[in-house]
Amino acid sequence: MTWTPGWAGRTDVTMRRPERERPGDRLPRFTRAERWVHHATALLMLGCLATALTLYVPGLSTAVGRRDLIRSLHLWCGFALPVPVLLGLASRAFRADLRRLNRFGPHDMEWLRRADRRAVRRVGGLERGVVPVGKFNAGQKLNAAFTAGAILVMLGTGAMLAFPDPWPVDVRTGATFVHDWLFLIVAVVTAGHLWYALRDRGALLGMATGRVDRAWAARHHPAWLDAVEGAVEGAVEGAVEGAPTPPGPASAAERDA
Repeated sequence: MTWTPGWAGRTDVTMRRPERERPGDRLPRFTRAERWVHHATALLMLGCLATALTLYVPGLSTAVGRRDLIRSLHLWCGFALPVPVLLGLASRAFRADLRRLNRFGPHDMEWLRRADRRAVRRVGGLERGVVPVGKFNAGQKLNAAFTAGAILVMLGTGAMLAFPDPWPVDVRTGATFVHDWLFLIVAVVTAGHLWYALRDRGALLGMATGRVDRAWAARHHPAWLDAVEGAVEGAVEGAVEGAPTPPGPASAAERDA
């Protein structure tokens, strides 16, 4: 290749960019703010479960000792549980994810009904899920709704137990019953969530790094993949033409994505 002063720098950038942005092996899925909210909430929830287990199981309580410290850690973790979500509301991406999680469409019902919900078909050399799942599937939406409700109920009943003076005995007794049984349900749901997460390397990678493989997205979230690639293609076309392309009508799956 012939080198000419004033030419190599600009051409070098143009030639290297395709290597750095080679088409679509990795796609952005979660921003740093979204991952921070997830990780902080998960750590606080695990802290609540671990300290509750230590307080409720006599053998563990005796082995660990320092019951007052464990109780204080349990209270601090519990009262801090809503904080990451509240701080996350400052992120536009996190607010958009909350809207997606709060939207339940026909494809979500189809995903729940199908026994072969993870079935794929080959389209254009790529395995794609047969159900047009957006960024979150129905199971993730239900888990998010349960977690949000559980945090609110545990926070309310825990406050009654931590500050018992204003509450009559029958209210405190009911709060104790709800708090204890909900703890067991949350422990089971959390264990199931971890079980599924640890078996899905693509999902783990997305939550750890914020990016996922295109092949994984096509298998598990095909409607979200179409929305992401359509947005990128539209942005490129708009930049080339000098004006953005006006959006057309979106299907329910695309709006969910």
